[in-house]
Amino acid sequence: MRKSYQTDLSDAEWACLENHLPTPKAIGRPKIHSTREILDAVFFYVLRSGCAWRLLPHDFPPWKTVYHYFRIWRLDGTWQKLNTAIRQRLRVRLRRNPQPGAGIVDSQSVKSTGVGGQERGYDGGKQIKGRKRHILVDTEGFLLKAKVHAANIFDRDGIKLLLEDAQQSFPRLSHLWLDAGYDGKEKGKGWVEKALGWTVEIVKRPRRWVRAPKGEEPPPYPKGFIVLPRRWVVERSFSWTGQNRRMSKDYERVPETGEAFMYVAMMRLMARRLVHQ
Repeated sequence: MRKSYQTDLSDAEWACLENHLPTPKAIGRPKIHSTREILDAVFFYVLRSGCAWRLLPHDFPPWKTVYHYFRIWRLDGTWQKLNTAIRQRLRVRLRRNPQPGAGIVDSQSVKSTGVGGQERGYDGGKQIKGRKRHILVDTEGFLLKAKVHAANIFDRDGIKLLLEDAQQSFPRLSHLWLDAGYDGKEKGKGWVEKALGWTVEIVKRPRRWVRAPKGEEPPPYPKGFIVLPRRWVVERSFSWTGQNRRMSKDYERVPETGEAFMYVAMMRLMARRLVHQ
């Protein structure tokens, strides 16, 4: 019996996740390592500490075994399904409909490391070379959908990749809040309204120069960070996932791995809230 790490699942958190995990196949070799040990290694040690797979401590299952399960569950959509199940349970606990009716979309450009792979580019606005994390969250800030793509793809084009199957996944969703980077007739806001039939509201920053009445001075422009209605929710979601060192940069060879870690990070946060709510 190994000593526990601070990143390990508690018994209550494990109880929330256990019933939603894939059942082992009846054929083949019997499992040597428990699913809970796999989750503790993938989920939380690699994600939270940011270590490489090969640098997993020896008291965890072998890193090849841990990565095998992570990859298999990425390919069959298990991480996204777990995120969905925990989110719906938490929304019910908060006395909300399991299916959200409104959401917020935003993107985050992150630097990539020297690891090879596709889907990389240069974001001229943020002056970052790497990838862009595009997410859709509900009004509580819980992750609905994540898409990772090259950083040189504009937000108004990236939203099409993010929401390509959103109508089937979120049948009640009918309204979005976006920032000014998504404003456009055939792209961004216009595409969402025309292709999906949803209503869209662009939340803009206050104008720097405001014309004041004659004889009066214009109000001073607020200094520092400005809290914008609804947009602060998705910014907070990025802050939640950014507390994990694995998310500080894009270390992954394929963008789908980055998407899986987004679901894992949010799933852990929601599991904790479900236990302590």
